[in-house]
Amino acid sequence: MSLLVDFLATTGGEFPIYFVAVYVVGFIAAVSIGSIAWYNSKRPAGWENAQRPDFVPDMEDEKESSESQSSGKS
Repeated sequence: MSLLVDFLATTGGEFPIYFVAVYVVGFIAAVSIGSIAWYNSKRPAGWENAQRPDFVPDMEDEKESSESQSSGKS
């Protein structure tokens, strides 16, 4: 810990904040996109009947979308 304090003292506190901001924003984006992808994927064992959170958009499977398009045409 004292090494970090010594480093910050010698650099004059000029550590570029935008580097940290990029990492924080990237981490938040990765967690958000990963969560949406996980909730829209096939459920692992034991999670088959889990409720989908309200903030996760509902995605249709390719089979469901093609069946609804073919039934709508006839």
